[in-house]
Amino acid sequence: MVTLIDTLNARASEPRSSEDRAVRHPEKQNRPDTPVLRKPEWLRVRAPGSPGYNETRGIVRDHKLTTVCEEAACPNIGECWSQKHATMMIMGEICTRACAFCNVSTGLPNALDADEPRRVAEAVAKMGLKHVVITSVDRDDLADGGARHFAEVVLAIRAAAPGTTIEILTPDFLRKDRAENVVIDARPDVFNHNLETVPRLYLKIRPGARYYHSLRLLERVKERDPSQFTKSGLMVGLGETKEEVMQVMDDMRSAGVDFITIGQYLQPTRKHAAIDRFVTPDEFKAYEAIARAKGFLMVSASPLTRSSHHAGEDFAKLQAARRALDAQSAGAKSA
Repeated sequence: MVTLIDTLNARASEPRSSEDRAVRHPEKQNRPDTPVLRKPEWLRVRAPGSPGYNETRGIVRDHKLTTVCEEAACPNIGECWSQKHATMMIMGEICTRACAFCNVSTGLPNALDADEPRRVAEAVAKMGLKHVVITSVDRDDLADGGARHFAEVVLAIRAAAPGTTIEILTPDFLRKDRAENVVIDARPDVFNHNLETVPRLYLKIRPGARYYHSLRLLERVKERDPSQFTKSGLMVGLGETKEEVMQVMDDMRSAGVDFITIGQYLQPTRKHAAIDRFVTPDEFKAYEAIARAKGFLMVSASPLTRSSHHAGEDFAKLQAARRALDAQSAGAKSA
């Protein structure tokens, strides 16, 4: 038997009907069902429900916030929320894209909530977070793709919780005339944008995006503010080859990406892209070794790795790796 943790239906006082669930992904309803493979032991997680989890959920509800932990059905939600780590998803819960891997709702989003930056910042301060990750849906309906709203959230957190380091996971701002500059200039500590998969699979898995545009976005962050850490992630198990993953690593390094995450794709529903295979823990260890050899300052590669999983601990390691590299460079120059 395959056990699914449905954090979305758990948000309602009563389970939603099958009609309500269908509305979540209207563009996928006419697709044939794909098989759901039985998860191996290394992908089993405990159902959420600890006191810490419930406290985090209460803060999220009280501040009327949306989290990617719930919307994307993240398997790590029990672990992260029990430690008061929640990834805020701003600009609503409805995305204008229809990626084949993603569990976030697709449709026409609502207008931006001007009070959201304050509520997010207040929640971050209340949780006492040392490091916070802020992500969003794609907002192709907005002239700037939501760049200004992202910047306002970053600035609000800086004011309410000045000791908190901020990591953002942004959309691609495709065809938004360098709107990302507004976000870069807000000076988050980490600018993350996920490439998600290898170029060959983009039309199938990420049809609304363009691989080389996303790669160039990461490169522009470094050009505009070299001090910002850049980060990007890949899912594996979608049909990619090892050689293709290694080429993406090279592309990321050419764009100056500091931190790479690699995790197993998990299929949200039978209407989503099918899992090609489960990548073994030993293969993830090999990917980690290859990525480190290619010069990434930080690598997180495991079946349950996600962009924001252990983000605070990883940020501390990222800072330490940069300090060590700078010391090494200084030593070489003085020799």
